[in-house]
Amino acid sequence: MPVGALCIIVTILVAGFLAEPDRYAIGYEPTQPMPFSHLIHAGINHIPCEYCHTNAGRSRYATVPAFQTCLNCHHFVNSPYSKTIESLVKSDKSLEWKRIYHLPQHVFFDHRAHINAGIQCQSCHGPVQKMNVVRRVMNMRMGRCLACHRHPEPYLPPNSSIKRGPTDCTACHR
Repeated sequence: MPVGALCIIVTILVAGFLAEPDRYAIGYEPTQPMPFSHLIHAGINHIPCEYCHTNAGRSRYATVPAFQTCLNCHHFVNSPYSKTIESLVKSDKSLEWKRIYHLPQHVFFDHRAHINAGIQCQSCHGPVQKMNVVRRVMNMRMGRCLACHRHPEPYLPPNSSIKRGPTDCTACHR
C-alpha cells in the first residue's frame, strides 16, 4: 500500500476517534432532571426492564417510560418522588431525560430484533440493576456490534437457533 494512502487512512481513524463526543464515550453519566435508581427498581425490587421500557420488544426504541407507568407502583409506595410523579401525571407534563446511549444518525438499530432473540438488556447496557445512576458501559463503535453479530453465543439463551447476526453493511447502515 502506498505511504500516502496509509497516511490518509490513519488520519481518518485518528480524527474519528478524537472527534467522538462525550455522549459516545464509556462512562458517560449525564445529570437527569429527577434522580432515578435502577439499583432500587431493577435490582432490589426485581422489576424487569420491559415492565418500564415497554417499547423495547415492539419498537426500534426502548423509550423512557411514561410517568403513568411509574404510578402503577408509586401510587401505593410512599417515596420522596411519589407526589412529584403524581403532579406530573395530573398536569400532563414531561421531563427532558438525557439519553445515555446515542448512535450516529446513519446507524440503524432496532431493539425488537435483539429482545426477540432473547438477548438480555445487560449485554449492551451493563448491569443496570446494580447502578444507582445509569452510565454508559459499552463502546458504541461498529467493531463492538460486529463482534457480537459474528459470535453471539455468549449473549443468546441456551438452545437458541441463531448462529450469527447480519454483518452486511445494509443491516445497520441505511
